[in-house]
Amino acid sequence: MVVSAIAMPFVGRLVDRWSLRGTIAIGAAIGAVGLVLMGQVHYSWQVFLVYGVVYALGNSGTSISPVMVMVSQWFVERRGVATSMAVSGNAIGQLFIVGALASLLVTIGWRSSYTILAVANIAVLLPLTLLIVRPGPPAPAETPSIESGNEPPPQPLTFGQALASRPFLLLVGIYTICGFQDFFVATHIVAFAQDQGVGDVLAGNLLAWMGVMGLLGVLAAGFMADAFGASRPTAVCFIMRIGIFALILLAQDTPAILAFGLLYGFTFLITAPLTVVFLGNIYGPHRLGTLTGTISMIHQITGGLGALAGGWIYDSTGNYNLAFVLMLALSLAATALTLVVREPLRRRRIPLGAAVC
Repeated sequence: MVVSAIAMPFVGRLVDRWSLRGTIAIGAAIGAVGLVLMGQVHYSWQVFLVYGVVYALGNSGTSISPVMVMVSQWFVERRGVATSMAVSGNAIGQLFIVGALASLLVTIGWRSSYTILAVANIAVLLPLTLLIVRPGPPAPAETPSIESGNEPPPQPLTFGQALASRPFLLLVGIYTICGFQDFFVATHIVAFAQDQGVGDVLAGNLLAWMGVMGLLGVLAAGFMADAFGASRPTAVCFIMRIGIFALILLAQDTPAILAFGLLYGFTFLITAPLTVVFLGNIYGPHRLGTLTGTISMIHQITGGLGALAGGWIYDSTGNYNLAFVLMLALSLAATALTLVVREPLRRRRIPLGAAVC
């Protein structure tokens, strides 16, 4: 997670300055090499090197960040819905491919499973990238929404100016909290459910059902983002989490745990496609890949810290209650941060006689 996260801003810069197609294709090839080598490892240090470095670098090139940049370039008018559908594809693949390979592990073994994934990268992902992926048309001029009453957007900021700007720092805070919460829940929800007496099969299936709810949540967020901007669905996400973490502090029986998992699953993917919507609305199309990669890096690194913090709190106290209190407080903080983000809504200025796709 750390290696992949650190690589994301550099991947974004390659997308901005070099080639979207080339960046994703190289990422797919490096990822395939890492998967092939994973089927051949014999020592623990080889796992850390192959999966933790080689595959991690490849994964950063094919991650959500460059895909969201590509989709946002093609779908300016419906950016929220388009990016949400792309992210939902990631969830669907995780649901079915991981489930299929898990069922095959007993018969083919984990080494062959990695080989199958490597072949899929070479035979499916790489050709699709080379044949289909391409940057979108030049970004049309944009004007602020008449309803929003915003002033015309200023000249594009440099990367350093964007990093130091107030909206970007607010987004850093929001996505820091989001990543911390997401990976805490994803890592510990099954163990927590088992501790409270939920059966192993039901606890394991809860993750899959969280993925299904995530599909609904991310699509709803896309429609809201197109209509109202990214701030409103983000605020809804964290307001829901305030209630979700309050619920699990009050009741921890099986129905409450199932409700907690399903409701949190609905919010799990909401903020992912909104990254590019936030940045596109605030900063325009310039350096969108680099800025998106930077936010994704922060989200992923703090996600690892959230998973680690949950384990540390459990080992120290014997339960997750203190972690839930922390997550509740963070939800309140994230809601406050979201409400102060100023996000100008933009409309395209289409030249007279131009075609609209």
